[in-house]
Amino acid sequence: MTPIEALLGGPVPSFVGMTIVLFGAAAAMTGQALARNWRGVWQLLPYALLLAGGDRFLLFALFGAELLSITGYLVAAAVLLAFAGLAFRVTQARRMISQYPWLYERAGLFGWRERRTGSGA
Repeated sequence: MTPIEALLGGPVPSFVGMTIVLFGAAAAMTGQALARNWRGVWQLLPYALLLAGGDRFLLFALFGAELLSITGYLVAAAVLLAFAGLAFRVTQARRMISQYPWLYERAGLFGWRERRTGSGA
């Protein structure tokens, strides 16, 4: 087993396929759902931890990865939290711009700012 496989708790291709592709999409949808319902950003953490647990189990059941790999779980949780956080912030920015167009304008992909008035005062 290579050092990267020891860190991930299983083979790299299965980690990429399951954690990044499949569970990354689920984490992104979770982040979008939380942002659409105006939930707090702190709620991403428990969902990411639950998704990482499901990811570890499926890697174990389907690909023979180590089930109780702490480092694999933590890496998966960090990756899934990043996906969920990015989706949360993009969706939140999009919602602020579309729901309050008279107050805010887009400031990049992840942000918004107060709309500038045209008066010279």
